[in-house]
Amino acid sequence: MKKGCKFGTHRVIEPVGSLPQGALKISNDMEIMSNEVLIDVQTLNIDSASFTQIKEACNKDEKKMAEMIESIVAERGKMQNPVTGSGGMLIGTIEKIGVDFPDKNLTVGDKIATLVSLSLTPLKIDKIKKINISNDQVDVEAKAILFESGIYAVLPNDIPEKLALAALDVAGAPAQVEKLVKEGDTVCIIGGGGKSGILCCYQAMKNVGKTGKVIVFEYSEVNAQRIRDLGLAHVVLVGDATKPVEIYNKINEITNGELCDVVINNVNVPGTEMSSILITKDDGIVYFFSMATSFTKAALGAEGVGKDVTMIVGNGYTKGHANLTLEIVRESKAIRELFEKLYV
Repeated sequence: MKKGCKFGTHRVIEPVGSLPQGALKISNDMEIMSNEVLIDVQTLNIDSASFTQIKEACNKDEKKMAEMIESIVAERGKMQNPVTGSGGMLIGTIEKIGVDFPDKNLTVGDKIATLVSLSLTPLKIDKIKKINISNDQVDVEAKAILFESGIYAVLPNDIPEKLALAALDVAGAPAQVEKLVKEGDTVCIIGGGGKSGILCCYQAMKNVGKTGKVIVFEYSEVNAQRIRDLGLAHVVLVGDATKPVEIYNKINEITNGELCDVVINNVNVPGTEMSSILITKDDGIVYFFSMATSFTKAALGAEGVGKDVTMIVGNGYTKGHANLTLEIVRESKAIRELFEKLYV
């Protein structure tokens, strides 16, 4: 059994020399190298921006959506939406472990959630069994390969698998909030009613303490009411995040012109970059977790309005992110009950 590149470059077909995530096509032959793991896949959690794009392109026709997903994987050898560039993650059972795979504690039969994107994971779908159109999850008969450099979490026994999958898919967001938000900060979470937004709200409320403020801006009144019912923000506003001046005026009024120390963007549609930037005070931080973000628009837009802000790319990984996110589910009975209703 040969040993492959720890980053998976040996599987890249086009263009040769690139990393798997940036490649247009990778091999999904499912013959593992000595430092790889073969996974029997149960469920894909498609990235929210990607799933939304597929759903809209197929007019919510589940058969057409399945055909599109199968076509993408057949063409690319991985689930990477060619429009959004994003993937998602998966849960499955360890079927085979190469002798050189570094984690000697991992065993055949373990159920894991991959914490690396489907946009770089070799994937072969035999059958799509069900598309859960309301929660971005796709039940499949499939195989996948995890590289030596790939990160993952063994699924806990005390949390249902699909709930864990949903939470771990966005684990980077609340973990980054934990790092970025300080006591006394004014924080705005744009798109706070989805799963990443809810987890971010919980962590932000925890971090700002008694002297800080958490503001949520939501497009959907249903999602806005969800945040109110959960008590996860001090102020909840409803509006269109693609209209930056409208948002700016509302936040400017609420904060008495002070604006926000930290802004977290979780919106899964394009065109919300300037809303995030305008409501951030100079020397503040904007964290773009959304894969619908155009970083060109963000960079040039901030320059165009004279905003000196730190903009952070939504890296889905930060140390300890899986444990932190699962602890939120354990700590908050209300969030757990909601996620069980939505995802289990």
